[in-house]
Amino acid sequence: MSKYEVYKSLDYPLPEHNLGWNLYGAGMENMGRGGKPENFPIPEPGDDEMLVRIDGVGICFSDIKVLKQGRQHPKLYNRDMTIEPTRLGHEVALTIIKVGKNLADQFKRGQRFSVQPDVYQQGKSTAYGYTVPGGLIQYHIIGKELLETDTGVCLLPLADAMGYAESSLLEPWGCVMAAYTQRRRLYPLGGGTMWIIGQPGDATEFSFTTGLDNPAKVVVTDAPESILKSLADHAQLEVIHRDGIAPEDYPALSEALTGGKGFDDIVVLNPGSAETVGQIGKLIARRGTLNLVGDKPLDGLVEVDFGRLHYDYIAFLGNSTRDAGISYGPDRNRTDLRPGGNTVFIGAGGPMGQMHVQRALEQPNGPRLVVATEVSDERLEVLKNMFSPLARKNGREIHFFNPMTNPKSFHDFVMEITNGEGADDVIVSVPVAKLMEEGDTVLKSDGMLVLFAGVPNGTVGKVKLSNVYLSNAQYTGTSGLTIQDQTLVMTRRLEGALSPGRSVAAIGGIETAAEALQSVMDGRFPGKVLVFPQIEGLPLTGLKDLAQVLPDVAEKLGEDLMWTNAAEEALIEKLWRIPG
Repeated sequence: MSKYEVYKSLDYPLPEHNLGWNLYGAGMENMGRGGKPENFPIPEPGDDEMLVRIDGVGICFSDIKVLKQGRQHPKLYNRDMTIEPTRLGHEVALTIIKVGKNLADQFKRGQRFSVQPDVYQQGKSTAYGYTVPGGLIQYHIIGKELLETDTGVCLLPLADAMGYAESSLLEPWGCVMAAYTQRRRLYPLGGGTMWIIGQPGDATEFSFTTGLDNPAKVVVTDAPESILKSLADHAQLEVIHRDGIAPEDYPALSEALTGGKGFDDIVVLNPGSAETVGQIGKLIARRGTLNLVGDKPLDGLVEVDFGRLHYDYIAFLGNSTRDAGISYGPDRNRTDLRPGGNTVFIGAGGPMGQMHVQRALEQPNGPRLVVATEVSDERLEVLKNMFSPLARKNGREIHFFNPMTNPKSFHDFVMEITNGEGADDVIVSVPVAKLMEEGDTVLKSDGMLVLFAGVPNGTVGKVKLSNVYLSNAQYTGTSGLTIQDQTLVMTRRLEGALSPGRSVAAIGGIETAAEALQSVMDGRFPGKVLVFPQIEGLPLTGLKDLAQVLPDVAEKLGEDLMWTNAAEEALIEKLWRIPG
């Protein structure tokens, strides 16, 4: 039997050592002990636990945030890490080694899983690789923290055809998929509080054909008689009249009627003032909606909270008819890229930006034209090498732009290559509000702006919000993922519609975890860095240099130096040491 077959079959004794990297506080000096991993005992699982082998770990920039912030990271809840350390590594593929007796009907030795780390228990985040020690270790125990969560078991069973590296990358790829799935609430909240705002003296005949069955309470400010009649037809509603209120008094109204959490749903009829709409937008509750209904543009750009679009999933809806109900529902509120359209990716050179570009180029009904921007010429060259062949293969047109060196402005470049049309979709993968604003300037009137990178709540920018109701423009953002997102990635990979291995830029053994984290901080590699915890003695190596270090493995790489399962097999065959 080959070493790879032994590895897969688990037909070997457990080793005497178990190398792992605990994090004892903020800063690289608190990673491991003396810059090296520690040797921990391999624990015996309890009745409600499993012992697992960690097969692959992707390094994420979110790991860097924990490393830098230590106990100040919001998911560590200010715990004393010198006494209760955590362990990084949430992009994980694992294999079950031993199963506790109470789990024997559910799990079996040899089963393989990817971890869904965005865990909640009784509404509290206890994320794997953050609150719960993660995967930068060779063997560890998994128990109730991943098996009994608010959404059930946070482990995704892996298909036999899935390799270890690509299984580790189901998590970051799942985050990319999540950006194109509906996370916003698109209907008024059941039992919630709605606020309908009209204009003083406006006699426009409005209707509200859908949505008024949901809320329990409606606050009405200067609404026309037609809306009051619609409300009267819904006997379950508690209607509160607050007419004649000036915009500067709106925050006090929200405080008095919602306790400051904001209105679940807000409807503005015939909006005119961009400044007022911006003030109203601050009073949307988390996952709330702002429904703009009118047929005339606002008097300027609207200041919106980019952080809340990303983290709070607030939704801007609207339509240009006189029926406020038409705005709701999925038919008017798309999330995926427009088939055959023009798509711009801002900040495409990082690992996550690359994934967005790759998804667009591999998507069967993806955009016809893609623009990838990056401020580093070196990264831009990597993008060209990675994706120009893929674009040609799939009949797509791709352009690359560096705003720091190109004589044209970003706006002029996009308009020129789209023949003045602009972008159907703009995806921003860098947490810079100015770039989010710039993305909006090249957006078609019915386009979609996706804020993939998160900026803190309270980070504001001005956008053309008139287009939401006049032309059905979309402004979306997502944070985190679900196990369904990871499942979708695996499904597309098995169908041949996605190649997660294309994201791998460098690999290393368990001893390189600290260096791997530093390399992500420094942007040393143009893509994902993978640690193989079961491999010892492998220096951190970029795939472009792999031929000099491991030629037997390098010859198994795919097109454009793509990581493959064959390369993984060769790596394990070459470097894994059978215990015993």
